[in-house]
Amino acid sequence: MTAGDARRSPGAVARNVEIKARLVDPEATRRLVVAAADGPPTSLAQTDTFFRTPRGRLKLREIAGAGAELIWYQRPDTPDPVESAFTVLPVADGPALRELLDAALGRRAQVVKRRLVYLVGRTRVHLDAVEGLGGFLELEVQLADGEPAEAGIAEARDLMRRLGIGEPSLVAEAYVDLLERRGPAAPR
Repeated sequence: MTAGDARRSPGAVARNVEIKARLVDPEATRRLVVAAADGPPTSLAQTDTFFRTPRGRLKLREIAGAGAELIWYQRPDTPDPVESAFTVLPVADGPALRELLDAALGRRAQVVKRRLVYLVGRTRVHLDAVEGLGGFLELEVQLADGEPAEAGIAEARDLMRRLGIGEPSLVAEAYVDLLERRGPAAPR
């Protein structure tokens, strides 16, 4: 999710249908994604800092060389393709906002990843290498205003089939939840 995804004024609520899958063979999956994609990928180095909130998830995404954005989203924890509602706000000073939110809300965890973003029609396909977790694929089918989630769910299921993503590889939780469940990393 980035500010460009919403195609709305900053702070407006947008919707998409998402899935996340753990990759057994990231290179084989990448080849299938490349064959389906509309063009070459965008490569991003992202650090998502999650903060404590009473509902939903709030993260500050800092993208190397591209600034920062504050993202709040609500998504049920289910492995199935599911609708997610999110709001994205571009941020002028990411480090200052991170310190402020850390002091005000408390930090949950930080997720550091390298992401390749491909487009397949209106679907963003993310190939993620997440520090401490490994390789994942995410699909985000962008929904139009008023469009039923079922249309995006059908699109996600079709793309899952084309990319060889089976039900057993689907993951219900967000990266932050997986990292928290894993516990503290061993000292290096």
